[in-house]
Amino acid sequence: MRGKNSAKLQRKRKDRRSRLRAILSSCCALALILSAIPPIARAQSTSSQAAPQMGGVATGVARTYTSRRTIGIVDPKAPIVFEDVTARTPLARFRNVCGTPAKDYILETTCGSVAIFDYDNDGLPDIYLLNGSTFDALRGKAKPPRAALYHNLGNWRFEDVTDKAGVANERWGTGVAVGDYNNDGYLDIYVSNFGVSRLYRNNGDGTFTDVAEQVGVARKGWSTGATWGDYDGDGRLDLFVPGYVEFDINNLPPSPAEAGKSGGISQNFCQFRGVPVMCGPRGLPGESDTLYHQKPDGTFEDVSLKAGVNDPQKYYGFSSAFVHVNEDDLLDLIVVNDSTPKQLYINKGDGTFEEVGYPSGVALNENGREQAGMGLAIGDYDNDGRVDFYITNFSDDSNTLYHNDGEGNFTDVTVQAGHGEPTIPFLGWGTAFIDYDNDCWQDILIANGHVYPVVDQYQWGTSYAQQMLLFRNLSNGRFERVGAAPGSALAMAWSARGMAIGDLDNDGRLDAVINTIDGPPVILRNVYESKNHWLLLKLVGDPAKRSPRDAIGAVVYVTVGKMRQRRDVVSGGNYASQNDLRLHFGLGPATKVDKIEVHWPGGGVETFENVEADRILTIVQGKGIKEKG
Repeated sequence: MRGKNSAKLQRKRKDRRSRLRAILSSCCALALILSAIPPIARAQSTSSQAAPQMGGVATGVARTYTSRRTIGIVDPKAPIVFEDVTARTPLARFRNVCGTPAKDYILETTCGSVAIFDYDNDGLPDIYLLNGSTFDALRGKAKPPRAALYHNLGNWRFEDVTDKAGVANERWGTGVAVGDYNNDGYLDIYVSNFGVSRLYRNNGDGTFTDVAEQVGVARKGWSTGATWGDYDGDGRLDLFVPGYVEFDINNLPPSPAEAGKSGGISQNFCQFRGVPVMCGPRGLPGESDTLYHQKPDGTFEDVSLKAGVNDPQKYYGFSSAFVHVNEDDLLDLIVVNDSTPKQLYINKGDGTFEEVGYPSGVALNENGREQAGMGLAIGDYDNDGRVDFYITNFSDDSNTLYHNDGEGNFTDVTVQAGHGEPTIPFLGWGTAFIDYDNDCWQDILIANGHVYPVVDQYQWGTSYAQQMLLFRNLSNGRFERVGAAPGSALAMAWSARGMAIGDLDNDGRLDAVINTIDGPPVILRNVYESKNHWLLLKLVGDPAKRSPRDAIGAVVYVTVGKMRQRRDVVSGGNYASQNDLRLHFGLGPATKVDKIEVHWPGGGVETFENVEADRILTIVQGKGIKEKG
């Protein structure tokens, strides 16, 4: 059977390469035709079309609607899934500042990352909200906005411990990834910034120290959604950081605010559907990516070029994740890029990677077109034992669901799965696979929000603030949108960016935190009524056995009857944000788990049988189940 499947997959990959060659041939022919047109004529031809690409972003065909499809859509018969509990918490006083509300420059449109992680090991996941900044703050003319860390006290009570912890950042924050890089048992925070990034080492006493310069990971430029992972199997976490755009605040691109002024030449300004908007990312120079390898002394070395992941094309990187893509025991790497092809790096086991985005099927969508990728969800939605990818994209384009066919091959199944038409008017950011109803099948949650405030002035079917999307897994390869009950959180609209998932109250139902742009965050408490059961697992690896202590890179399979689910311990992903590292499994009506299989990052498998449901367990490598809750 494996041989037949392998042959089938090889034929599929060959067909995909043939289609790709045809697309490239067509592109080459078009390039030859365009090369014969004078430059001025090309500019006039471009400006005469209402093409979304004029705004510097890859998207689909422009559409006009009689009403907005991204706000005010409710269903009186829909169940209440999430409750907005932000107002009960001190998080309601936080404001994510990202430039000015006008959004004249691309730097002002992307910030808003968030992390859920247990920084003090008390069993309650805490919340870290990253903040943006302003041009005046960067120039030293204003006080910079601050990030915030909230300690979870239980029962939906939180305490702002930012000052005590020392994690205010006070730089233009653009991403956050969590991992225990020094294997001391306490999770550390990597903060990607526009400017100089930080590594906050957890001191284990409620405080953190920025050691980025000291250990060699103070990346400069516009860093985005980083990921931790031990790609070479030495038991020490390494760090990958994508770069986005080379952006100089002293040499700014054209601003739409100047378009209507006397002497302005309209064709010199970037446009979206013929309306002046901020420029980028297309038309702006991109940045390369960086891979930091951790040495035995705890410092890092830049091995990007040596490893083959430096991105010489300088694509616009947004989100990334180390994850097991194929059937070997090596961590691979996926990078989601904005308006350029996505990259999939397969680990060759010798310290290098092979980029297979095109032949694997993930670089483009099923139409052979690059998309404006933002967020990344990783999960096995059809319970076949292989991780699939869900990518959020720009409005006028659908999100993309890539099914893992095995042996490094993926198929775009967006339309067949029911994610085509429903997602087109939305501009997606944070996204995650989440079994919100604990029925054994992973659903998909998406945070949305536009980048152009001007969209509210036109009948384009979209809006600046947008409702979230929740798709329920129908267990047959398809999803259906869950309606928004009036007054519920799904009926509300925000200009959302980063999102993190975790069980904040340890009740077995996954909650969410969303960071919005120029506004307060949103805490969504899962209140869905279900009699289904669950299991929540924290893993602790053994560095002596070449497994990082936080177990990033571990894969866990849970079997109930004939159902076998997979979860991966992943750093990063989402949209430049961090989900809780604990693994959540919905169990349906089952009151016990037949088998738990833990595949540790350093090798070796441990199995546990007949485990009771509705528990929070800690599994320590080589020592079994140490705690039960």
